[in-house]
Amino acid sequence: MSSDTLTVVDNRTGIEYSLPIENGTVRATDLRRIKTSPDDFGLMSYDPGFANTASCRSEITYIDGDKGILRYRGYPIEQLAESSTYLETAYLIVNGSLPTKLELDEWTHNITIHTMVHENVKKFVEGFRYDAHPMGILVGTVGALSTFYPDAKKVLDPSSTELQTFRAIAKMPTIAAFAYRHSLGLPYIHPDNDLSYVGNFLNMLFHPLADSAYRPDPVIEKALDVLFILHAEHEQNCSSTAMRVVGSSQADPYSALASACAALYGPLHGGANEAVVRMLTKIGSKDKVPEAIEAVKRGEGRLMGFGHRVYKNYDPRAAVIKKLADEVFDAVGRNPLLDIALELERIALEDDYFVERKLYPNVDFYSGIIYQAIGFPTDMFPVLFAIPRTVGWMAQWREMMADPEQRIARPTQVYLGEPQRDYTPIEARG
Repeated sequence: MSSDTLTVVDNRTGIEYSLPIENGTVRATDLRRIKTSPDDFGLMSYDPGFANTASCRSEITYIDGDKGILRYRGYPIEQLAESSTYLETAYLIVNGSLPTKLELDEWTHNITIHTMVHENVKKFVEGFRYDAHPMGILVGTVGALSTFYPDAKKVLDPSSTELQTFRAIAKMPTIAAFAYRHSLGLPYIHPDNDLSYVGNFLNMLFHPLADSAYRPDPVIEKALDVLFILHAEHEQNCSSTAMRVVGSSQADPYSALASACAALYGPLHGGANEAVVRMLTKIGSKDKVPEAIEAVKRGEGRLMGFGHRVYKNYDPRAAVIKKLADEVFDAVGRNPLLDIALELERIALEDDYFVERKLYPNVDFYSGIIYQAIGFPTDMFPVLFAIPRTVGWMAQWREMMADPEQRIARPTQVYLGEPQRDYTPIEARG
């Protein structure tokens, strides 16, 4: 018998089964062999929230949560944040390797020429209420792109897939900026293709119109570029899974992207850094941090920005952002919430209550403070998450579409409802 197997004895029948182990997994369908009778459906795994279920094989992102490791295509996130740019990292995530100078120039050009949106997209955005949440505008508008680009339905055509990738990455910042300007009642700023990807986004957000020579602060531009790298991909999270599930029906990528954005809209996913800012604001001052810590230990609330579903060690992205914060605050002024955050982190990392529970700062702990210091309202935080994550979503979608093992997503269930009942006429009920 091979050592790469799992031996299972069904105590209901006494029958022994040998299940193959491959890449540290047992195929869920192999459990169907375990039956009590020939007409039995077979054993299933029950895994709410997919806490221990691998739904795909992927070559994009590697995470070791116990060791605090995050790698894109094998490259440590720390090295990419230090030396790469967002568009270079985007090429790596989508195509699998770092580009040559020529490849990066071509990639950048192909994205840059697609930053403009149809005039009717502007009218679509204008149709939202003046106080509509920017993320709600983003979700709706991204979904509407499928009507502007009907060729996107050719999901098995490699040339179409490539084109939609360029469009999605290019147009997301434009739509996001329009959503922001709409919420303020300001006229939209068209893309400026002489600027970098992030510089163009900042220009569309903050251009005051009166100053035609407006250019983003290079420190802010670089900081946002690094933040985009850190948020570009993160394996099979809720929104990436949504992208794959909807994409598995061979829906166009914009419909799948809208579903991913909708998943990110949820406060448990894309709203975490907003929750951190609210928590720090509520604490109010550095001297009140010990009191807040004790309240959390008594079960009176949660320590937002600490702990992670995957990381049981210090989130490697948090370490990068913490260093980045100093550069941003030197340029725009120190956010008073930073002192509260630093004190909160210091005490929590020395307190046995949090250490034993492996509650370390995650990427959201400092990112919201930086976004706020740059001038973004908290409603924009999930939008700022969605822009860079579009690269990861498109990479996941492309990988899934090319995977011969992938089929339309259709999980099973454990039925606990009523057994068969006969219909009773309404006059005979009760």
